[in-house]
Amino acid sequence: MGKKDIEKKIEKLRELINHHDRKYYVENRPEAGDQEYDRLIKELKGFEKSHPELITPDSPTQRVSGEILEGFDTVAHKVPMLSMDNTYSADEIRDFDKRVKKNLEVSRVDYVVELKIDGVSISLLYEKGKLIQGATRGDGFTGDDITVNLKTIKSLPLTLRLPSPDLFEARGEVYMPCKSFEKINKEKEKSGEGLFANPRNAAAGSLKLLDSSLVRKRHLNAWIYGLGHIEGSLFKTQFEALQFLKKAGFRTNPHIKKCHSIEEVISYCNEWEKKKDSLDYDIDGMVIKVDPFSSQDKLGHTSKSPRWMISYKFPAEQKETVLEDIIVQVGRTGALTPVAILKPVELSGSTVSRATLHNQDEIVRKDIRIGDHVIIEKAGEIIPQVVEAVKSKRKGREKRFLMPQKCPVCNSTVIAMEGEVALRCENLSCPAQLKERIIHFASRQAMDIEGMGEAIAAQLVDKGMVEDYGDIYYLKHDDLRNIERMADKSAANLINAIERSKSNDLNRLVFGLGIRHAGVRAAWVISSRFGSLDKIAFTEAEELEAINEIGPIMAKSIVKFFRRKENKKVIEKLKKAGVNMENREPRTKNRNLKGKTFVVTGSLESFARQEIEELIRSLGGNASSSVSKKTDFLILGKEPGSKFEKAKKLGVKIISEEEFKRMIQ
Repeated sequence: MGKKDIEKKIEKLRELINHHDRKYYVENRPEAGDQEYDRLIKELKGFEKSHPELITPDSPTQRVSGEILEGFDTVAHKVPMLSMDNTYSADEIRDFDKRVKKNLEVSRVDYVVELKIDGVSISLLYEKGKLIQGATRGDGFTGDDITVNLKTIKSLPLTLRLPSPDLFEARGEVYMPCKSFEKINKEKEKSGEGLFANPRNAAAGSLKLLDSSLVRKRHLNAWIYGLGHIEGSLFKTQFEALQFLKKAGFRTNPHIKKCHSIEEVISYCNEWEKKKDSLDYDIDGMVIKVDPFSSQDKLGHTSKSPRWMISYKFPAEQKETVLEDIIVQVGRTGALTPVAILKPVELSGSTVSRATLHNQDEIVRKDIRIGDHVIIEKAGEIIPQVVEAVKSKRKGREKRFLMPQKCPVCNSTVIAMEGEVALRCENLSCPAQLKERIIHFASRQAMDIEGMGEAIAAQLVDKGMVEDYGDIYYLKHDDLRNIERMADKSAANLINAIERSKSNDLNRLVFGLGIRHAGVRAAWVISSRFGSLDKIAFTEAEELEAINEIGPIMAKSIVKFFRRKENKKVIEKLKKAGVNMENREPRTKNRNLKGKTFVVTGSLESFARQEIEELIRSLGGNASSSVSKKTDFLILGKEPGSKFEKAKKLGVKIISEEEFKRMIQ
C-alpha cells in the first residue's frame, strides 16, 4: 500500500471513528458495538505507529494522551467570559424584562431560555475548523489552558463538521453525570477518601488534574450553549447560533425554548423547577437570553455581567429532622470528619440519614448540638448538609460536641496541622488508612510492587496479614496462598516483586512512605539532598525549608512524620527486611546533559516516564513537564499530546527515543 493510499485509509478511519463518537456521545444513538469500535481504534493506531509523521492533533487517538503536567498555562479570553446576574422570583424576572424593553425602546422582546447546567464554564477555540485551545473561565478575563483534559471528553469535536470562520470560539459547560458522580463517591467512601460535595465540585476537580488519563476515567461530558470570539457575522440570533453549533458537531441541550413573552419565560422556568430531578445531570436554574444579537449589542454589559442575560435560580429544597448523634470518620489521609446521624427524612427524591458537618469550627459556628431539630438541604442537590439548628425547639437536653483527641479507630493521638482546620491521625498502622497506604506504597511511582493492587491489599488487611506496609516484606509464599484467586505462580511473582523492590532508589521509598504534602518531586529533592533516610529523619524543619522547593508546611509535615513512634517502628521493620535506605550511585558519572531542559510526550518503549526523568536529572539535565521557550529538547514517544504541537510552534528541537539514547551514550 502506497503512502497516498495509507493517508486515505487513515482519513477514512478517522471520519468513521468521529461518526461513531458523535452517534454515541452526542446523539445517544450508537451504531457500533464496543468490539467494532475498539477494532477501528486499534487499526488507526497501527497505521499511525508505522507512519508517525501522519499523526495530527485532531486524530481520535490523540484524545487521551496520558500526559502529566506541572501546571496549566494561563490564556487571555479574546471576549471576556462575564458572570450572570441572578433572580430568585417571577417578579424579579419581570423586572429584568422591563429594563430590557426600556433600554431597547420596544414593547416586545423574544427570549431564548436554556437550562442552567451546574458545571464548569469552558471556552473552545477553533482555527480553520480544528480545536487548538480549551480553557476555563478563570476570572472571566484569563483562564487555564486545559486543552489536554478537554480532549478526553468525546462529545467535544476536535474538527468541526461545517465550514466555519478561520477563528471561531464556542462556549459551554463541562459537567459530571449524576451516575458517574455517585460511582466515584462510592469508590472514595470505600477507600476512606473525602467525598466530592456535588457533581460540579467533582467536574471542577477533575479538570484541574494534571494527569489527563485520570480525567478520562471521570467520564465528564459537556453542553455547548453559545459563542465567544468569532471572525465575521454568521447569525442574527442566539437561536440560530445554537442550530449552527448543533450542525457543526457540538452537543447542544435539547431543552432550549424560544419564548415570545416574559410570561412564557416564567412558565417554562416553573415547568423545569418541577421536573429537574428527571435529568441525569444537575441544573440549578434557568438562563434567560435576549434572542437577537443586535439587541444584545445595544444592551451591552456592566463590568461584571451582560445586561441582555440573566439567570433564574431554583430554591434549594429543605427539610427538618432530628440530629440523633455525631460520629467521627477517619479518611485515607487520616483526616477526621464529623458526620451527623439523622432521623431519616425524604429529601430531593431520596432518604437522608447522614449529613456532613465538615469540621469542629463549622459545628461551633452554627451552634449545632446532639439532639437538636435541624434544617438540612442537599448541597448541589446531592450531598446532604446541616444548614442550621432550630434553636426554638431546644428542651435543654441537647449536648455540645467536641472532636476527640484520640483517633476513634486506632486510639493514636490526633494532631492539628498548621493552616488546617481538620484534625489528623498520622499513625501508619491505623486500620482506617492502612489499605490505601499499602496501595500507595506499592504503586508504580513508589516501590513499584507489581501485583500488589487494590484487591490484594484489601485481603491482606482484612485477614490480618499486615498491620502496616513494613509487614509486606515478611510475607511468605504460603501466606499468599490464603488469598482468594491467588495461584502458586501469582504468589511467586508477587514475592519476587516484593523482593525486587528492596533495591529501589531512596526517593521511591520516601514517596512510598506517604508523608503528607511530599509528592514525587519533593521525595526526589530531599533524597538527593540528604542521601539517606536516617539523615532525612533527623533533619530539622529549618534545614528542610532552606531547600528551594520545600516550603514551611511541607517541612513541618516531614519532621512530624519521622518523630512519631509508630512511624519509627515501621521504618525499623523496613530496615530489618533489607529495604534500601540510601541514595544509589548515579548510573553514570557522565554529566553531558548539564544545563539542558527536556520534556517527554507520549509513551516510550524503553523507559517509564519517571525513570527517564530520573535519568535526565542524574546526568545533570532538567526534566520538565511543560513545554516553553526554555525547553531544549522534546523527546517524542508514541501517541504524543499537545506538547508536540506546542514544541513545533516554539521551534523546540524534537528528538526520538533512539536519538536520546545516542545522546546519553
